[in-house]
Amino acid sequence: MYELKRRVSNLLSVKSMVTVILTGVFAFLSLRGQVSQEFMSVYTVVVGFYFGTQARKEGAA
Repeated sequence: MYELKRRVSNLLSVKSMVTVILTGVFAFLSLRGQVSQEFMSVYTVVVGFYFGTQARKEGAA
């Protein structure tokens, strides 16, 4: 139960929320065929940063 609470707490962090929202926007724009190059660049950087910091945390633990 503690593990579930910890995961939900981590999901509600600001960077996680930004990543989830951007992924939703990306999916919406993709379905409409309106993904711009600028948005794709921002999305790639944000998602890369998010998963890069997650991998670093798991490696240090």
